[in-house]
Amino acid sequence: MAASELYTKFARVWIPDPEEVWKSAELLKDYKPGDKVLLLHLEEGKDLEYRLDPKTKELPHLRNPDILVGENDLTALSYLHEPAVLHNLRVRFIDSKLIYTYCGIVLVAINPYEQLPIYGEDIINAYSGQNMGDMDPHIFAVAEEAYKQMARDERNQSIIVSGESGAGKTVSAKYAMRYFATVSGSASEANVEEKVLASNPIMESIGNAKTTRNDNSSRFGKYIEIGFDKRYRIIGANMRTYLLEKSRVVFQAEEERNYHIFYQLCASAKLPEFKMLRLGNANDFNYTKQGGSPMIEGVDDAKEMAHTRQACTLLGISESYQMGIFRILAGILHLGNVGFTSRDADSCTIPPKHEPLCIFCDLMGVDYEEMCHWLCHRKLATATETYIKPISKLQATNARDALAKHIYAKLFNWIVDHVNQALHSSVKQHSFIGVLDIYGFETFEINSFEQFCINYANEKLQQQFNMHVFKLEQEEYMKEQIPWTLIDFYDNQPCINLIESKLGILDLLDEECKMPKGSDDTWAQKLYNTHLNKCALFEKPRLSNKAFIIQHFADKVEYQCEGFLEKNKDTVFEEQIKVLKSSKFKMLPELFQDDEKAISPTSATSSGRTPLTRVPAKPTKGRPGQVAKEHKKTVGHQFRNSLHLLMETLNATTPHYVRCIKPNDFKFPFTFDEKRAVQQLRACGVLETIRISAAGFPSRWTYQEFFSRYRVLMKQKDVLSDRKQTCKNVLEKLILDKDKYQFGKTKIFFRAGQVAYLEKLRADKLRAACIRIQKTIRGWLLRKKYLRMRKAAIAVQRYVRGYQARCYAKFLRRTKAATIIQKYWRMYVVHRRYKIRRAATIVLQSYLRGYLARNRYRKILREHKAVIIQKWVRGWLARTHYKRSMHAIIYLQCCFRRMMAKRELKKLKIEARSVERYKKLHIGMENKIMQLQRKVDEQNKDYKCLMEKLTNLEGIYNSETEKLRSDLERLQLSEEEAKVATGRVLSLQEEIAKLRKDLEQTRSEKKCIEEHAHRYKQETEQLVSNLKEENTLLKQEKESLNHRIVEQAKEMTETMEKKLVEETKQLELDLNDERLRYQNLLNEFSRLEERYDDLKEEMTLMVHVPKPGHKRTDSTHSSNESEYTFSSEIAEMEDIPLRTEEPTEKKVPLDMSLFLKLQKRVTELEQEKQVMQDELDRKEEQVLRSKAKEEERPQIRGAELEYESLKRQELESENKKLKNELNELRKALSEKSAPEVTAPGAPAYRVLMEQLTSVSEELDVRKEEVLILRSQLVSQKEAIQPKNTMTDSTILLEDVQKMKDKGEIAQAYIGLKETNRLLESQLQSQKRSHENEAEALRGEIQSLKEENNRQQQLLAQNLQLPPEARIEASLQHEITRLTNENLYFEELHADDPKKYQSYRISLYKRMIDLMEQLEKQDKTVRKLKKQLKVFAKKIGELEVGQMENISPGQIIDEPIRPVNIPRKEKDFQGMLEYKKEDEQKLVKNLILELKPRGVAVNLIPGLPAYILFMCVRHADYLNDDQKVRSLLTSTINSIKKVLKKRGDDFETVSFWLSNTCRFLHCLKQYSGEEGFMKHNTSRQNEHCLTNFDLAEYRQVLSDLAIQIYQQLVRVLENILQPMIVSGMLEHETIQGVSGVKPTGLRKRTSSIADEGTYTLDSILRQLNSFHSVMCQHGMDPELIKQVVKQMFYIVGAITLNNLLLRKDMCSWSKGMQIRYNVSQLEEWLRDKNLMNSGAKETLEPLIQAAQLLQVKKKTDDDAEAICSMCNALTTAQIVKVLNLYTPVNEFEERVSVSFIRTIQMRLRDRKDSPQLLMDAKHIFPVTFPFNPSSLALETIQIPASLGLGFISRV
Repeated sequence: MAASELYTKFARVWIPDPEEVWKSAELLKDYKPGDKVLLLHLEEGKDLEYRLDPKTKELPHLRNPDILVGENDLTALSYLHEPAVLHNLRVRFIDSKLIYTYCGIVLVAINPYEQLPIYGEDIINAYSGQNMGDMDPHIFAVAEEAYKQMARDERNQSIIVSGESGAGKTVSAKYAMRYFATVSGSASEANVEEKVLASNPIMESIGNAKTTRNDNSSRFGKYIEIGFDKRYRIIGANMRTYLLEKSRVVFQAEEERNYHIFYQLCASAKLPEFKMLRLGNANDFNYTKQGGSPMIEGVDDAKEMAHTRQACTLLGISESYQMGIFRILAGILHLGNVGFTSRDADSCTIPPKHEPLCIFCDLMGVDYEEMCHWLCHRKLATATETYIKPISKLQATNARDALAKHIYAKLFNWIVDHVNQALHSSVKQHSFIGVLDIYGFETFEINSFEQFCINYANEKLQQQFNMHVFKLEQEEYMKEQIPWTLIDFYDNQPCINLIESKLGILDLLDEECKMPKGSDDTWAQKLYNTHLNKCALFEKPRLSNKAFIIQHFADKVEYQCEGFLEKNKDTVFEEQIKVLKSSKFKMLPELFQDDEKAISPTSATSSGRTPLTRVPAKPTKGRPGQVAKEHKKTVGHQFRNSLHLLMETLNATTPHYVRCIKPNDFKFPFTFDEKRAVQQLRACGVLETIRISAAGFPSRWTYQEFFSRYRVLMKQKDVLSDRKQTCKNVLEKLILDKDKYQFGKTKIFFRAGQVAYLEKLRADKLRAACIRIQKTIRGWLLRKKYLRMRKAAIAVQRYVRGYQARCYAKFLRRTKAATIIQKYWRMYVVHRRYKIRRAATIVLQSYLRGYLARNRYRKILREHKAVIIQKWVRGWLARTHYKRSMHAIIYLQCCFRRMMAKRELKKLKIEARSVERYKKLHIGMENKIMQLQRKVDEQNKDYKCLMEKLTNLEGIYNSETEKLRSDLERLQLSEEEAKVATGRVLSLQEEIAKLRKDLEQTRSEKKCIEEHAHRYKQETEQLVSNLKEENTLLKQEKESLNHRIVEQAKEMTETMEKKLVEETKQLELDLNDERLRYQNLLNEFSRLEERYDDLKEEMTLMVHVPKPGHKRTDSTHSSNESEYTFSSEIAEMEDIPLRTEEPTEKKVPLDMSLFLKLQKRVTELEQEKQVMQDELDRKEEQVLRSKAKEEERPQIRGAELEYESLKRQELESENKKLKNELNELRKALSEKSAPEVTAPGAPAYRVLMEQLTSVSEELDVRKEEVLILRSQLVSQKEAIQPKNTMTDSTILLEDVQKMKDKGEIAQAYIGLKETNRLLESQLQSQKRSHENEAEALRGEIQSLKEENNRQQQLLAQNLQLPPEARIEASLQHEITRLTNENLYFEELHADDPKKYQSYRISLYKRMIDLMEQLEKQDKTVRKLKKQLKVFAKKIGELEVGQMENISPGQIIDEPIRPVNIPRKEKDFQGMLEYKKEDEQKLVKNLILELKPRGVAVNLIPGLPAYILFMCVRHADYLNDDQKVRSLLTSTINSIKKVLKKRGDDFETVSFWLSNTCRFLHCLKQYSGEEGFMKHNTSRQNEHCLTNFDLAEYRQVLSDLAIQIYQQLVRVLENILQPMIVSGMLEHETIQGVSGVKPTGLRKRTSSIADEGTYTLDSILRQLNSFHSVMCQHGMDPELIKQVVKQMFYIVGAITLNNLLLRKDMCSWSKGMQIRYNVSQLEEWLRDKNLMNSGAKETLEPLIQAAQLLQVKKKTDDDAEAICSMCNALTTAQIVKVLNLYTPVNEFEERVSVSFIRTIQMRLRDRKDSPQLLMDAKHIFPVTFPFNPSSLALETIQIPASLGLGFISRV
């Protein structure tokens, strides 16, 4: 595709701008060939007509898509040009706060002028071992690449750091050296890496100064070679320096300083050791006050001085030499204060006893008069005579400054020499990495000799850089086998020739310096004559005859010729140097040992910089005449030679480039000045790299990455199985011009702009797809909306019509109802009017009739009640008078008491108001309230009494009214009588009138009484109410006080609880910190201990050099080979009882107690066998001794002995039969019995018990028989010996007498000897067989006895229980057995329900079979019973026969005395006995040569720990202190040896961690301390240690366990670390989610999984492996949780650290991948039941980082949500993730700078660590919770496979 076709509407371009260098604009219309003007729209909103150049017709540069902006590598940009580079750097620097960017092979570093947390040791660890393209750009990545290439290619490396002053060159070089020192470490004990780093503060103090551009500017160039040995560890370093700026010693510009060391000395002048220097403030000295800026903000010169002195000490510069250096520096300062006074125009003097000169002479140790003379005079030498001439004041001042500069240069050279000597190594250097920190291209308003040399060096470096870049491009094309086309690049060789060739600028300068009357003007004329109009790169300024212009690769530079000759000569007065050489101060002459080389006979002043070449560690001896030759060397000549040497060194190495950029001239943090940046980019060669890359194929994709990215541009038919062919087919269709791309072996190469074109096609395709999706979705939504509206309209119509119909029906209903209502209402009104009238009439009638009736009633009442009323009234008056008086008295009492109560109340209130009363009430409130309550109760009682009296009065009144009523009735009767006797009425009326008066009096009195009672009642009620109010008030006060007390108590408890919780947390944190510190100290101690052991081994190797020849291999090496054959050895060494139980193990789950008992029995048999063997050997020795005494013994009583042996054999055979039958019976019962059979009370059970009792009786009888037989054998043996001797002697005498004469004595003797030998051999063999058989019988009897005892115990236990309990016990026993079996099979078949169901069916069948076999068992029991009876009879007959065979004479002569041989059952005490000399063998077999895999698979977990503890117990039992200490020390040292030898094997470390913890738990469990004995059984408590307190060794073992745990963590970290980044970040677990973006020259690791890459499944498999190994080794569950927590922390920390250092990983899709991976890890925790281990919490920072990548990042609400969500991330981490967030597709948006600032503002109050990365090396403090073992020590068996036959159980 043609480039002009890309200039379409809305395309974005870059146009030049005088202010911003480049501006972005957008095309408003398509460009057509031939157009002279482009219509553009600027970002500010203005429209612009951009005119094209009519000559070149070049179009403006196209702008890259936004998705490519901010890339790590500038070569990843599709359009490679200056504005694209500048914009990418600006976006990364300003928006993302990223200071490093790759540009092909160059690292561009922009000085942020701010301390960034990206250089810590955690960052170094994160970059260590990583590929350069996998991580974000960093100086550490360049250093790692250099270190890796050095190790891989075995080629020396160089890192070239360049840039102008203030760009950060020195800092970058320092960080590179720190990286090498941290990563590689030191090869010797001298800590060379620390010395290399310590050289930095020294060189900075004497070679750095503050300038207007930089507070710590290096005023010299240096090249440091860091040497490495064959293992690539630092062994030393060497430094070369270039062009020290000596003129700064005597002159500083405004706002600048002299070298730092002078100000450090002045700041430390008050120190006692510096008093002799007589220093003061920096403003007191001429050489330090000229700049007017003696202080640097944020820098403490006194502290820096301490650092400098510390660094000198570390580099081996002694205190005396340091003080000598400071004396010389102080002398220079005092020399600058020396003043001159003019005598005349040509001479000057120094005032007498001039104090500054006196101090200078005292410090330098020179004569005052001599120094004073030569400062004001000079010596002139001619061919015949020598003249001493005075000099003027100006010349003297210049000579003084020249001397000061010369002294400082010599001191600088001396310090560099000593630093090199300190860094020099005696070990042979294998390779090195050089770090070149050199000045960049310089151009100022006035450029002199210094700038000329600097730019000359940069021309050489740029040439080397261009050649290297060109070479790499060519190698890449050759590697990919694509056609190679010559790329035109700028070659600056003509400029170099102009400077250094014959008759070049330097050559003419040196020639002019040799001339007696040479000057700058004559030299300039020579330059014009030689090069003007002949060299295109050389020009002459128009308005000057003392300057020249050189066209450098970066820019044109005009140099002023003035001062070139003087600076090139660089001389001082010889007489002044001679005075210094004669100094009494020893150090000063050392500085001028080779001074003759630098002194010229001509006098001149010097300024500028001097070159310093590398000084060898050993001074070389010069040839005669060499001094005179080197005497003529100029500064330019020396610099050219040094530069040639440097270029040779760089050409012999692989270079790595770091270009430092200064973003602005004002040192503002993160401020980007485009003009200054472009100027430096042009000068440092970055744009030249871009131009070379752009000239070829800058964009490069692998076929898989291209297919993944541009799959959307392919059709289904285009996709083939061959990715390469697919890409070829697609590219041929997409890009018609085949010159725009090339197909390599593994990559596709694109020309500049083609990737942007493909991105445009991809974006258009995706945009078209989005539009189509939007169109379809919008149509679907609108149709859905229309259908919803139509449905709603129909529903509305339906409801409206229904509403109208209902309204009409309602109207009709209301009309009809109104008519009915009217009818009924009218009827109601008439009816109501009638009722009212009728009711009124009836009421009037009733009232009238009532009035008449009442009148009649009153009249009768008055007449007929008068008499009765009088009678009762008089009696009532008397009673009422008495009651009135009584009530009055009571009332007076109440009033008086009320008065007294009120007084008391007032007193109480007064007291209540007082503070003390309040306190008393507060103290005894409950008692007073109770008293008040009692008073209230008493008053209530009084009130009740009054109420009772009042009710009595009312009752009396009611009774009187009742009497009156009865009288009224009688009066009614009398009325009838009155009708009869009307006559009496008149007579009685008078009496009635009287009675009326009395009645009125009575009524008045009654009213008075009622009023009095009413008042009394009211008063009483008032009193009660008052008392109630007071009571309520008191109650309220009580409640308020109680409430206040409760609240105070609550507050106090809450505050105490809070304080307690806080203190507890603080104590826990302190404890963890202390534990962590302690464990770190242990780690450091173990490291030092290993280092000490290594040094000891090295010393021994150095002392004992092995001779050539055959070397024996250590047994431990061969043991490694047999590690995996351990199981087969175990199978061969197993005993017979274990083999016989193999088929039963398949049917029944293994009973551990039975297994241990069998092991115990096997060991007992082995021990008895050993005892028997020892006894046999002892008896054989006795027999051999007795052979000498008993040479001849005839065989007597052979028949009887033979008979007894036959009898014994018969008994043994019978015993064996009985034993076999009993075993068969037990086996049949154990295999075929059912619960019903074995239950107590069952017939089979009774028969079995009877048989067992009979068997036990038979066993007792047999035991007695055996004892009798043994006693008889012993007695017979004793009886035979004397008889044999007697018969032998008599027979021999008779035979000898017979054979004396015949000469047959010799033959008889020989025959008799042979016969004796034969008899002896037979006797011995018979004896051995007898003893073996007897011992076998003894063992069998013992085993039967044990079995019998066990059965008897079970029987006794069952017999003690009642019958119901017996059945329950037997059933319980059988149920537990069956339950264990069922549980075992449930666990076995938990995953497969079908197998479990089939197992249940088989179990039911088995039960049925067992029931059927019950009858058969009864029959076999009966048979066995009969056989036992028969055997008992036989035994009886044998006993009788034996007694009959013994004759009475034998019984009398040889009485049988039964020998009592008591044999108790073996009761082991859980101890192991070994000999002291077997200790090393024990440790070797049990620790050093033990294979963890075999032990873990075949033996009890922790068996070595149990064995060691049982050995310790025996030593404790013997009270052998030495043995205990020796064993424990050997154990600990052996474990350390094993871990040191096989410390990288996870199984070994896990195995010994588990055993060390078990050993530690055993020492605690059996220590006898109550806290550890809670969970012990009584038997275990008996096994506690009795004599020694091993608490100290417990602490040692705990420390050892901590060290093993830390080693285990390191091992698993080393195993997991290569997997984590690939599995958690790079691998696409969810395929198709992540997108692939274009990459540059630094290719990142592909996320597409290859065969060798790790995935998440690899991590999970490794975690499963770790977990299974730890479980097999029996590690404590709590310890496993801690290990898992540590593993997950490592996974989370490394993943998060890499995420924070990789911009390409910070995207939305990657966040989804991480969250999925974390969910898989959580699922693994759930599967292993480890969710409560705290491992999930360690992943919380990673989870929150993944969530941060996925949440919205636009509004303030989003910022608030992020701040609340990311509580496990630090502020630096949150801001870093937001800065690194990179859209993978164009539809994603970047995080705005304002949003990031909002986040920072919200998080500014959060107090968290400023550290960016998590500490991946952090190890949580480990604890070992006490975990007692339930295993009984006496049941532990020692397998023969361990080779521990020399120890025995006790």
